[in-house]
Amino acid sequence: MLGHRIAHVILTRMEAAGETCDDRTHEAVRRTRPVRAAVDAVWPRADPARLVLRLLSDRELLAQAAEGLLDEAEQQAIRWSPADAVLVDEAADLIERTPSLAHVVLDEAQDLSPMECRAIGRRCATGSATVLGDLAQSTAPAAAGSWPGLLSHLGKPGGEVRVLETGYRVPRQILDYANRLLGELAPGLAPARSLRQDPDALAVRRAPAGSLPAALASACTAATGDPGSTAVIAADDQVPTLARGLRAAGIPHSVLDGSVDGLASGGLVVVPVTLVKGLEFDHVIVVEPGRIAAAEARGLHRLYVALTRAVSRLTVLHTEPLPALLG
Repeated sequence: MLGHRIAHVILTRMEAAGETCDDRTHEAVRRTRPVRAAVDAVWPRADPARLVLRLLSDRELLAQAAEGLLDEAEQQAIRWSPADAVLVDEAADLIERTPSLAHVVLDEAQDLSPMECRAIGRRCATGSATVLGDLAQSTAPAAAGSWPGLLSHLGKPGGEVRVLETGYRVPRQILDYANRLLGELAPGLAPARSLRQDPDALAVRRAPAGSLPAALASACTAATGDPGSTAVIAADDQVPTLARGLRAAGIPHSVLDGSVDGLASGGLVVVPVTLVKGLEFDHVIVVEPGRIAAAEARGLHRLYVALTRAVSRLTVLHTEPLPALLG
C-alpha cells in the first residue's frame, strides 16, 4: 500500500538522522494526518461497488472497457444483478489485496461459476482447499463443466481429483435408476454405486391421463402410513395444482416456499424441484419427471437431484411420457 511505502521512506530518513525506529513507529507514521492526506490526494480510495455500478451503468465507459471482448449486443444485454457481487469482489481485490486463509473447505462446488471460483481462490491463494461436489447435480446456469476446469479457475490447476464412487445414503435400486441420466448429464462420469439394497425401494407408476390427482392422493396416503418423512417433488409450476388436489382430497400437507417452516412442521411436504437440493426424505414421490426435465436448460440435472433425495423409498408417478433415458 502507498501509505506503507511513504512511511518506509520517512522512517529511513529518521534512522539516518539517528532516531531509533521499530514496527510501532512505522505504523504510527503511516497513520499520521499528513501521510493519510498525501495518500488520499495521490491515490484516492475507490469504492468497489460504486466502481462496478458505474462501469455497468455508463454505456460509454463500458464500451471502452469491453472493446475487443464484448460486441455491442452483448454490452446492451448487461444488467446489474446479484451475480455482479463477484465483480465487486474482483474489483475490491484489485484495489486492496484479499488476505489468504490457510485452508478453505468448499461444498456443493459443482454450481460455482468461474468468477465465483476466482473469488474463493483469492481467499486460499497461498493456502490449500478441499473441494466437494457432484457434477451430475450442477443446476446453476454457469455451473462447472469439469473438475479440472473448476480447479483452474480456483487457482489450483494441479489439484488432485478423487472420485468417490461408493455411497450408502441412497439404496442401490434408486441410485441405479437415477444413474441412467448420467450419460447426458456428465459424459465420462463413472456411475456411483450404493452399499445398500432394497428390492422394494423403487416404484415407477404410470396413471391414466387425467387421473393424476387421484393417483397422487393414493400414493401420499400409502406413503404417510410409513414412519419417517415424505415429500412430493414436482416442477415448480405444477406445485400449486398438486397442492390444491391434496387439499381437495383432505390430505394434510405443507408446501415448501424457501423457508424452514414447511420442513419444521413435519408430515407430508410438497417441494418445488428448484428448492430440493441438499434435502433428503425417507420417502420421495417424484411427479411427472418429463415436466421437470423440460422446464429449463438444466432440467435433467434437476431431475437427477430429485430422484436422489430418497433415503428409503422412491415412487415415480407420471401420466405423461418419461424422459427417454428413464423409459
